Amino acid sequence: MSGTNPFGAESTLKTLAGDFKIHRLEKLTEMGLGDVSRLPFSIRVLLESALRCCDGYIVSEQDVKNVLNWRPKQAEPTEIPFMPGRVVLQDFTGVPAVVDLAALRAAMVRMGGDPKKINPLVPCDLVIDHSVQVDAFASDGALQENLDLEFERNQERYQFLKWGQKAFQNFRVVPPATGIVHQVNLEYLAGAVLARDGVAFPDSLVGTDSHTTMINGLGVVGWGVGGIEAEAVMLGQPIYMLLPEVVGFKLKGELPEGATATDLVLTATQMLRRHGVVGKFVEFYGPGLASMSLPDRATIANMAPEYGATMGFFPVDDETLRYLERTGRSKEQIDLVEKYYKAQGMFRTAESPEPEFSTTMELDLACIEPSMAGPKRPQDRILLTGMKAQWEQDLSSTFGKLTNTADSTPASMADEGGLAAATVVANDPGLDGVPVEYAGEAFKLKHGAVVIAAITSCTNTSNPSVMIAAGLVARNAVKKGLIRQPWVKSSLAPGSRVVTDYLLRAGLTSSLDALGFQLVGYGCTTCIGNSGPLPDPIADAVSKNDLVVCSVLSGNRNFEGRVNPHVKANYLASPPLVVAYAIAGTTDIDLTTEPIGHDQAGDPVYLSELWPSQKEISDTIAAAMSPEMFINEYSKASLGPPEWQAIEGGEGDLFDWVESSTYVQEPPFFVDIPKEPQPIKGITGARVLVSVGDSCTTDHISPAGAIKKDSPAGKFLQEHGVAPKDFNSYGSRRGNDRIMTRGTFANIRLRNQVAPGTEGGVTKYLPTNEVTSIYEASMKYQAAGTPLLVLAGKEYGTGSSRDWAAKGTQQLGIKFVLAESYERIHRSNLIGMGVLPLQFRPGESREALELDGTEIYDVALSDDLKPGQAVEVSAKTASGEEVHFVTTCRIDTPVEVDYYRNGGILHTVLRNLLKS
Repeated sequence: MSGTNPFGAESTLKTLAGDFKIHRLEKLTEMGLGDVSRLPFSIRVLLESALRCCDGYIVSEQDVKNVLNWRPKQAEPTEIPFMPGRVVLQDFTGVPAVVDLAALRAAMVRMGGDPKKINPLVPCDLVIDHSVQVDAFASDGALQENLDLEFERNQERYQFLKWGQKAFQNFRVVPPATGIVHQVNLEYLAGAVLARDGVAFPDSLVGTDSHTTMINGLGVVGWGVGGIEAEAVMLGQPIYMLLPEVVGFKLKGELPEGATATDLVLTATQMLRRHGVVGKFVEFYGPGLASMSLPDRATIANMAPEYGATMGFFPVDDETLRYLERTGRSKEQIDLVEKYYKAQGMFRTAESPEPEFSTTMELDLACIEPSMAGPKRPQDRILLTGMKAQWEQDLSSTFGKLTNTADSTPASMADEGGLAAATVVANDPGLDGVPVEYAGEAFKLKHGAVVIAAITSCTNTSNPSVMIAAGLVARNAVKKGLIRQPWVKSSLAPGSRVVTDYLLRAGLTSSLDALGFQLVGYGCTTCIGNSGPLPDPIADAVSKNDLVVCSVLSGNRNFEGRVNPHVKANYLASPPLVVAYAIAGTTDIDLTTEPIGHDQAGDPVYLSELWPSQKEISDTIAAAMSPEMFINEYSKASLGPPEWQAIEGGEGDLFDWVESSTYVQEPPFFVDIPKEPQPIKGITGARVLVSVGDSCTTDHISPAGAIKKDSPAGKFLQEHGVAPKDFNSYGSRRGNDRIMTRGTFANIRLRNQVAPGTEGGVTKYLPTNEVTSIYEASMKYQAAGTPLLVLAGKEYGTGSSRDWAAKGTQQLGIKFVLAESYERIHRSNLIGMGVLPLQFRPGESREALELDGTEIYDVALSDDLKPGQAVEVSAKTASGEEVHFVTTCRIDTPVEVDYYRNGGILHTVLRNLLKS
C-alpha cells in the first residue's frame, strides 16, 4: 500500500532489479521533524510503513510523527496502525482462517453484499506443516508411512485448501512434505525487501504462529498474531498496536567450544524472561553480532514467544546479504536489499551508532555453557552439569515421587490441587524399574527414562551448525559401537528438504539412521504435540505404574501435556544432545562426568569423546552446503508429493459446506448477525466456569494433541460414525467448531480450582454442585441464559495455540476473563472474539479478595467504554455477602473498543465491507 506522499518523501532507487520508488526516512530529518538515526532499527521499519502508507485516513500524518517521536520511555501509550506487507499461515491455524474467510463470504451473500469483497488484499502463504504425525519411526519406510497416514487423515482439509487456492487471489499454498513454515519462510518466502507496484519497501509480515519471529533473524519485522488478527490483515486492515518499548540486548564475544546456538538461546530466554519483556521489542546489537551466523540469529529470534517479547530483532547487515546468497536468492534481489537498506540508513555496520533503547542488557557469548530447559517451561534453564541433580529434585518436588521410602512429604511437593502429594508412594516401582518386553528386547523402565528423543522444530532444524553437530555425534557414537536404548522413540523431522540434502552430502545420514533417527517427515511434529503414540508396551508400563518418563526434543515448547499424554517431563535441548540422550536413555545421568555407554571392548565412552569441534562443524558445513541445494529444492516447492497433486478441490466463489464433514464446518460466528452492532452493556449474574492459577497457557485452553475417546469431542466423533482410530488430532480438526468447542479447556493437565482435586477438562456446575465436563456445564449454563467467566492468575494465555483459545472461550459462553495479567496476543484475541479482558489491580487477586469461584458476578459497563478505564465488579457469595472491587479494562486502544462493540474484529470488518 502507498499513500498520498504528504511529506514529499518519495525518491527513486536504481538497482540491478530495476528502478523503484522508495519513501526516504531521511526526508523527515531534513524537515526538522526528528532524528531518525537515534531510533532502534525495528522502529525505523514501523516508521517506513507509516510514511509509505500515510493517506490521511488509515494512516495519518500524526501517526508518522508519533512513530518518529518514539521515546525510550513513552509519557503515555501511543497507538499506531501498522500495515504488514504479507501474511504467513501454517495449516493448523491457517485452515480455520480460510474457513472464516469462506464463512464471511457466505455471510456477505446473506447480508446482500458481494462475496468477492472477501478476498486477501496482501500476499498470503499457507504452509502445510503441522499435519504430519510420528506414527512410524526408526525405519527406512517411516517417511512414506507417515505421509500416507497424513493424507488418509487429512483428505477433507486438503480438498478444502485446494478450493481456497482457486477461490482466493493472493493466496498460495505450500504443500505437505516441504518443510516447516518458519524455515520455509526464512529460506524461501522472505525477500528482506518487497517490491509492489513499482515501490520497494522493507519485508514485513504477521503470521498465525507465534514463532513467526524466526524471520526477525533476517532483519524482517514480523510476529505471531492470532488467526483472527491475521484474517483482518488479509482483508486490508492494519494491525493497531501501541508503540512498544525496545529492549537493547548487547552481545559481545564468541561462543566457546562445546556450546551451541541452542545453549545460547536458552540462556537468552532465561535472562529476558527474568528481565520482563512481554509486549516489548527486543533488538540485538553489539560486537558479538560480527561472529554470529544468520541461522544462529534466527534461532534466537524464533524463541521470542518463549522469552515473552513481541520480536527478537536483528538488523540487516553484511551477514544478511551473505545468507541470502548462501540460500540461492538472485543477485538482483541481493543488490536490491543492500542498496535499499543503505539508502534508508537501516543497514547495520560495526560503525553504526547505538540507537536509543528503553532498557539494555548484555551477554558475553564466551560465557555460554551447554544447557537444557524443563521439565515444563522453556525459560527454566538447567546447565548440563546440573541436569542429574535437577532431575532428582524435580522427581521429588515437581512430580511427587520419593527417591527413598521416607514417610513424609516434602513441603515443596504441595501444589494447587494437592495432586503431587497424592502420588507419593513407598517402594515406588519406578525407582527400581518395571519389566517391559518390546521389539524382542527385555528391559526395565524407570522414572527418568527418555521415551522420546526428537530432532524437530523450526528453532533448531533451520540451523546447520546444530544439525551437522548432531550428525557428527551420531557418527562418532556409531564408530564406538553405541546404540540408542530400546525404549526410546527417536525421530528426525527437518524443517526443509535442504537439511536432508546436506546431511546426505556430509555422509552423516547413515549414522543418524543407525541410531534410529531416520527421517519421519518434513514438518512440525513432536514440538506441536504430533509425537504420535508410544509403543503399547511402553505406554502400558507408564500408565499402570505411574512412571514419570521424559522427552528430550530440539523444540521450543515443553508445556505440560503438549508433547505426549504419557510423558510428564519434557526437556528442550540441542540436536546433538537429543542424540546423546537417546543413547543414554535416561535423564538420571550426568553426561559431563558419567559414561554415556560402553564400546565393543566394554570400555566407558564419554560424551566429550563424541562431541565435534567448532572447526569440524564449520568445515563440514562448508563442504556439504551450496546455494544450488536451495534453488533446486524450492523450485519444486509448489508441486508437492504425488498424493497432493492428485487431490481436486471444489470450484466457485462460495464453499459448498458438507453437513456430514467432521473436519470442515461453517462456524457460527457470522450466522444471523445484524447489520448494526448492539450497544455495550453490563454483564449480570455471571458464574465461574474455570478458575486457574498463574501461567495458564493457551495450550491449557486451546484444543491440541490427541482426542480422548471418552471426552466430549471423542463422544461427538463416535456419534458421527468416526472410530477412535480415525480421530486424528484436535489440530487437524480446527476447521470444525463443533469439535474445537468441545475440546476447549480439555487439556489433561488443566487444574480447574472450581473443581478442586481434579485434573483435566472438568468443572463443577454450581447450581447443583455436579462435577462434569467443562463443555457439558457450559451447555447447561447457556441453556439457562447464564453468562460465564474465567478467573485467573498472572500471565494468563501464554503459549502459541492462538485462535481457538479465544474462539473456544467465546463459544463456551464466557463473556469475560478476570486475570492478574495477560499474554499480549491472547488478550488481543479475546477482544477479537468479543470477550472482555479485565485485570485485577496491583496487589489484588483471587486470593487477596478471597474469591473461590462459587460467587455470582456483576460487571458495570456502558456504551461509552474507554480504553483502560476502571470497571467495577461485584461478587456475591453463597452466604449473600458482596465483595466490591475495581478492575482495569484491558481493552487498550480505541479500535479495540470498536472490535468489542461489534462482537469481534471480523464482525467489524464484515460490517465495514458491507457498507463500502
